[in-house]
Amino acid sequence: MIDKKWWQEEVIYQIYPRSFYDENGDGIGDIKGIIKKLDYLKELGITMIWICPIYKSPMVDNGYDISDYLGINKEFGTMNDLDQLLIKAEQLDIKVMLDLVINHTSDEHIWFQEGINNPDSPYRDYYIFKDSVDGKEPNNWRSIFGGSVWEKVPNEEKYYMHVFDKKQPDLNFENPKLRNEIYNMINTWLDKGLAGFRIDSITFLKKDQNFESLKSDGNDGLVTCKYKTRNQPGIEVFLNELKEKTFNKYDCITVGEAPGVRYDELSEFIGEDGYFSMIFDFKYADIDVESGSDWFKRTNWTTKEFKDLLFNSQNEIQKVGWGANFIENHDQPRAISKFITDESYQNFIGGSALALMYFFLRGTPFIYQGQELGMTNFQRQSINEFNDISSVDNYYRSIDEGFTEEEALQFVNLRSRDNTRTPFPWDNTKNGGFTNGTPWLSLTEYYPSTNALDEVNNTNSLFNFYKKMIEIRTFSKYKDILTFGTFQEVENVSENIISYYRQNNNEKLQVIINLSNQSNQINVEKNDFKVIMHNYEKVVNNNQIINLKPYEAILIEL
Repeated sequence: MIDKKWWQEEVIYQIYPRSFYDENGDGIGDIKGIIKKLDYLKELGITMIWICPIYKSPMVDNGYDISDYLGINKEFGTMNDLDQLLIKAEQLDIKVMLDLVINHTSDEHIWFQEGINNPDSPYRDYYIFKDSVDGKEPNNWRSIFGGSVWEKVPNEEKYYMHVFDKKQPDLNFENPKLRNEIYNMINTWLDKGLAGFRIDSITFLKKDQNFESLKSDGNDGLVTCKYKTRNQPGIEVFLNELKEKTFNKYDCITVGEAPGVRYDELSEFIGEDGYFSMIFDFKYADIDVESGSDWFKRTNWTTKEFKDLLFNSQNEIQKVGWGANFIENHDQPRAISKFITDESYQNFIGGSALALMYFFLRGTPFIYQGQELGMTNFQRQSINEFNDISSVDNYYRSIDEGFTEEEALQFVNLRSRDNTRTPFPWDNTKNGGFTNGTPWLSLTEYYPSTNALDEVNNTNSLFNFYKKMIEIRTFSKYKDILTFGTFQEVENVSENIISYYRQNNNEKLQVIINLSNQSNQINVEKNDFKVIMHNYEKVVNNNQIINLKPYEAILIEL
């Protein structure tokens, strides 16, 4: 076991600032809105907030296209507002973590503007420019958001590379001058007193330098760029240097968004001397699609398949380091809509089953805004109602792959990143109390019946279920076992039951989830177990046999 670290005890709440709370009435959430709602988060019990990008940006990808790393986007407020947020948060014992996006910038960043407009500028080598091949793109790689990774430079036979949108040109990490600019920027932020960073798309920093084409995997004649741009050999040089020049100088938390990392590589990422404190593992989160970027490739997954992925993740991470546990984020649909396949249980019962299932896994739990209310996916009627660029790209790619417009829209409704980006419903008034202006993105149709005010005041709500889980993990006599105890799968149970032990010395707790709409049974080791938490009125057992209702969730002490 690695040494105990402060960040292992945190409960982290992710804020999507555009949609959290609009204080100035322009329809867009802002930093002052976060300040105003910190008391709500304190009531919930979280100990740290992670705020999605608030840097200066044209907002093509909602802030993940940064035009000034050291400036605050005016729609969110000012640097003084952020300073006030840090002060108020510290008064409430809430730490603040920001997003860090260093794989790419906006095409409006001064570096890129200099680089594209002046072939002799040193800034051209801050990005990846390549000559055309036979008058066409340098290769056939497809970007994550669809279309070629290459965009033509005006008036030149050259292209620049973008793994994501064409307005998000990739930085050239082969250039040491660029790397040092990035390190200085990171240290400037850490000097302000941030707790640390969630680091976006970090496994894309290294590109295969041969830039060769591969066999096509779609009707567009292109092939996903992941094979040549994600977690490539040599990335360890960049990530070690990044750590040495920045994070190691501070007692900070670093959470890597690291898709493409194999389990036999985990020790390099999160081991004793790993690059990061923890990383997100998407292998279980993306069970509903064959590929996180091809939404039309749906899977007909089973609870057993999900359980196998989840437990494998826990076991592999436990061998070497620490994990970041989540069921929702700004790039995923709502968990209740995705994981609770029977719509009649897409409510408190289903939401609490998922909550108990993941929250007490070994690792630091993350809660995404609105998850604690049991928010669900929307149902949009037209592609024109979507803001998210990847939703629009996936819609047209689905049609290119032979699906109808209706089928394409359904794929996007199920998987759209807008599902978790809809404005937060604070009450049941107009626009859910999020703004007194016109919201930048329309709310889900469910907000009058799902809102924070009602949930906080209802002792049997999902909000209060999350609050109790946080209290148990943070303050109860079970704190040590639920934070630092080992994870062990409970074997020989029904395929629809997800059950595991958390144990420490002679103490043992058991989490039991019936992730199905069928009644079920489970045998437990002792008949004198103590129920710590559950999501139905009472636990029904006959000695050591517990009779589980659909989506029943229980935490017991053995």
